[in-house]
Amino acid sequence: MLISLRSTLFFILLVLSTVFFGLIMAVFGWFLPFMINSKIANAWGIINSFFLKTVCGLTYSVEGLENLPQNNACIIMSKHQSAWETITFRGIFPANQAWVLKRELMYVPVFGWALAVVHPIAINRKAGRGAMKQVVEQGLLRLSQNRNVIIFPEGTRVAPGERKRYGIGGGLLAEKADVPVIPVAHNAGVFWKRRGLNKYPGNIQVVIGPPIDTTDLSAADITRKVEAWIESEMEKLPSQISSI
Repeated sequence: MLISLRSTLFFILLVLSTVFFGLIMAVFGWFLPFMINSKIANAWGIINSFFLKTVCGLTYSVEGLENLPQNNACIIMSKHQSAWETITFRGIFPANQAWVLKRELMYVPVFGWALAVVHPIAINRKAGRGAMKQVVEQGLLRLSQNRNVIIFPEGTRVAPGERKRYGIGGGLLAEKADVPVIPVAHNAGVFWKRRGLNKYPGNIQVVIGPPIDTTDLSAADITRKVEAWIESEMEKLPSQISSI
């Protein structure tokens, strides 16, 4: 019961903060530089991570921040288990982010308007090759603008202990761009299920892997390397809550 109450309170705070930051970005974002808008979006992620900690008792720790390139853009490919990473990654990674996401999010009032001013790569997941072409074309543009492209290669949230086929879109982009890929593993889905309101107290572990050199590798080889690293790391992370 207490977990449900805390989770409901967090949800209310999340909605209120999203409306607040979303309206600021929707109204003023069109006149502001990209990095200012992106830093505002990062502030939204940081604040909601604070709400998670204080209201739900849900914290996180990060290993491997030193693996992120300091000056050059990269492609970040991450496990996708819950909504947690779509919030907290904004505060973990540098502000120069370009997310690959489903086009439907752009139609959400306020939230979608705010998304527009941080220039995501919004794809139609039903478009098949067209979606991959969009990821490559727009991804190359974002990388040339020194923005880190963030991709969930499984394409959708996957419950802890389960696996889904890794899409090749990120690998194609890495092959064309010849930039390193940073793989990311985490166990957010243990504490924040992909479906359901409750957020359970605990500590989410995030592991940022060493850069994968994509020089002279095919898209398929890159995808296999990313999948092998992420899934092997996932096996080391707790996949269930020890006690609630």
